[in-house]
Amino acid sequence: MTGRRVVVVGGGLIGLSIARALTERGVSDVLVLERHSLASGGTGKSSGIVRSHYGVPSIAAMAWRSLPTFERLGAEVGFRQVGYSVIVGAENADPLRANTAMHQGLGIEVDLIDPDRLQELWPMMAVEDVALASYEPRGGFADATQLALHFGQQARARGAKVRQHTPVARIRTEGDRVSGVVLESGEEVDADQVIVASGWWSKKLLAELGVDFPVEAYRSELLIVDAGEPLPDLPVVSDLVSLQYCRLEGSGQFLVGNSDHGDFAPKLVDPDAYSNIASEASIEKYAEKVLHRFPGFPEPSVTHTYAGVYDVPPDWNPVIAPVGGVEGLILAAGFAGHGFKISPAVGDLVADLVLEGDSTDPDVPASDFRLERFAEGRPLSSLHPYVGAGEMR
Repeated sequence: MTGRRVVVVGGGLIGLSIARALTERGVSDVLVLERHSLASGGTGKSSGIVRSHYGVPSIAAMAWRSLPTFERLGAEVGFRQVGYSVIVGAENADPLRANTAMHQGLGIEVDLIDPDRLQELWPMMAVEDVALASYEPRGGFADATQLALHFGQQARARGAKVRQHTPVARIRTEGDRVSGVVLESGEEVDADQVIVASGWWSKKLLAELGVDFPVEAYRSELLIVDAGEPLPDLPVVSDLVSLQYCRLEGSGQFLVGNSDHGDFAPKLVDPDAYSNIASEASIEKYAEKVLHRFPGFPEPSVTHTYAGVYDVPPDWNPVIAPVGGVEGLILAAGFAGHGFKISPAVGDLVADLVLEGDSTDPDVPASDFRLERFAEGRPLSSLHPYVGAGEMR
């Protein structure tokens, strides 16, 4: 396809997936502009979990549509198909049943299991306070950076260009339509369409056009725990009782993240200047949860910690949509830590928006991801939310 010049602002997982999807569908004049190095922002801090468990049907469908990419690429992107489980207490058994039924209606391979079956899958886990679990045998985890670089290679092979260390200063417009971008160097790049996929940094670019993108930068800490002995291929666990998520990391190590976002406001940060290590208070809090849930670890110890920054809209769900009032401008940001597992489908949806003007997937209506939903007071919310489980969707 000739004559269509597309600039993608952001060389992380989402931007590179978009470039991949556009070039797959014949758009060869695609330029990706990355302010630092590829995958150096939120992508490089992803915990890499692959799952389809979401309370928003369209996002669950996107995760399910994305799964074959992980299965096809396998070791190339570090995919380990160990399974994925959500565990809940009695107060959340009904929402778990409802969400699992919704997932099954979308064709997702998932089943409810009881605590006894859960313990067969996870012999080191304490299950006394678990009422019910949902289990996806095709879930697991992979490496977000490897996936992003794969998408970049695919896009380049079909004609896309990628420029690193090339920050964008502003989006250029003529009248009510986009005409390109201006780089911080002063260089101007012409474009018929500009796709902003730069996470939290998208906010400033849109603000200069008078567009409000209500997104905050939220710091999230992760711990690497050594179990004290080699671990078998254990399923990923999303623990909505203790509000943590855990997955294997290497042979005897375990990555632990926080699912309790009740303290959201105090953790808002500058994504260009934040501490990359967990606080002592967080380490103590996380360790208590890990020891409660996994008493079977013989000699657990924290080996190291790190932190990443989520780009979080008010409803914790992304915007993937044309920007009203600026023809040719599309926003794909605000993924709040969930972009990795749906990234293949996000690229496909943006390609639909560019080439067809709407989604071609009936289970993924583009209207769900409109920017205007915030001003209209119509957030994208879980159909069956979990009591006390923070922003787990």
